[in-house]
Parts: sequence; structure tokens; C-alpha cells
Amino acid sequence: MKTMDRGILSNYDLKKPATRWLYYLMNLVILLMMCCMVYPILISLLNGLKANKEVNSFPPTFLPKEWHFENYKEAWNYIDLPLYFKNTMMIFAGNMVVTVLVLGLASYALSKMTIPFKSGIYYYFLMTLFIPATTYMIPNFINLKDLGLMGSFAAIWLPAGANAFFLLLLKSFMDGIHVEIFESARIDGASEARSFFQIAFPLSIPIFATLSIFVFATAWNDWFWPSFILSQENKPLSAAIRDFVLNARRLDLNIRFAILTIVLIPPVIIFLFFQKFILRGLHLGGVKG
Repeated sequence: MKTMDRGILSNYDLKKPATRWLYYLMNLVILLMMCCMVYPILISLLNGLKANKEVNSFPPTFLPKEWHFENYKEAWNYIDLPLYFKNTMMIFAGNMVVTVLVLGLASYALSKMTIPFKSGIYYYFLMTLFIPATTYMIPNFINLKDLGLMGSFAAIWLPAGANAFFLLLLKSFMDGIHVEIFESARIDGASEARSFFQIAFPLSIPIFATLSIFVFATAWNDWFWPSFILSQENKPLSAAIRDFVLNARRLDLNIRFAILTIVLIPPVIIFLFFQKFILRGLHLGGVKG
């Protein structure tokens, strides 16, 4: 006889009318939420396949009367999407390297090394999570300008090493690695750097995989700060979409929707492939009280 894992509701619970109707109501709410989330994506996709006159018509139509697949070819050629996609990947790669080297080593030091005022340092970083980002935006801008980094990718990479949330998430994960492993490595003569790269980092791949999704989402979606400090040729895709698509005055709506649909597809695909790392990493690296 095949056994099933018991969830919150069992078959016995569903035999009760009140519980069964509540279960149906919960599923209906979930279905409505799914429709609300999928509807804008479908509207963008289908409007990109309509003629511009049909997009502006009233009452609006859901399905195109005529399918204009050439809109997506025109959308691809409207702006240099490969260039801005490359810039976005450069930002992501640099931020990820900084996350591994700076935040990874810092979290390893706070978790496995004996350093003065360790608790005070930890609570200091925890406190910074409550400071609004707008309060240190201007000081960051002045610092980057004084360092001569304005307009370059380094102006994005350098602040990535000060992400307190990532630091605390990594430290919380490394706290779960048995300290005896590192003590054995020290007895064998391994340096702290070697212990990090050969022990701590390989064992922390799940949490780094999770952070890579967050770093990618930030690099893909953030437009304000890159527009503020990067030169035009180094701007990411989101900033280019804002400048050349959303703020364009003479661009047809159907082409706008086609461009937005093209930009929307990569993060959706990445999430579908790597969603397990997000859930598993948050579970493993959850900040402990």
C-alpha cells in the first residue's frame, strides 16, 4: 500500500464540510493571485504582437486581431540590447566577485576567527540594516567621485562589498559549519586564507548560489544608482530601458511592449531554473536569533 506524507490537511480533515470549503477558498485565492501576476506579462507579450493602432484602441482587446511578429525584430534593433546586456553581466560578475572575496572573507572572520570586539562588530553591521539607503547615497557619491571611479563599473562593484544583509546571511550559514574542521586544518599548517578557499567556500556553495540570484536580480533591476554614476556606454539594461524606451516620446507602444517583453524573459528563465537554490539557501542561511 502506497503511503503519503501527511501535510497540514489530511484526507480526514477534508471530509469536514467547513474545512473542505476553507481549503477550496484558499486554492481560489492562490489562483486569483497567480492570474494577477501572469496577466501583466501576457498583456506585455500580446501587445508586442499587435499593430500600434490596435494597442491604442478602445475598448482594448486581449488577443491581437493580426499577429505582427516583426515587432520583436524591430524591438531588438531599436537599441543595442546586446551591449547593455553585456554591461549588466559585467556588473553582476563584478558584484559577485566582491561578494565572495570581501563579504565571504569577512563573514568567515566573524564566524571562525578570534578577533577583538567580534560581537560589537556583528551588532554594528546588524544596526546598519535599519539605516535608509537614501541617507548615505550622497556620501557614497562624494566618496566615489573623490576616488575617481565615477562612470566606471568599479563605482558599482566597490559598494557591493558593504552589503550588511549578505554579510550576516553568510556568517549565519558559516556558524553552522563545525569548527573542528578548521581546527584540524590549522593543526596541519593551513593558513586562514587556505581554510576559507578550500573548506569554508566549498561548503558554503548553497548560500553563495542563493546570493548569486539576489545579486543578479539587483544588477538586472536596479536603474537609479547606475544611471546616477555610470557613463552612457557602461549603463545596464534597466537604465537603458528607462532612458530609451520608457522616456521615449516617439516610440510606438507596440514596440515598447515588445522590448519590455524581451527584457522580461531572462530573469524569469533564471528564476525557474534556480528557484531551489533560493528556498534552500534562505532555509540554510536564515539569521538565527
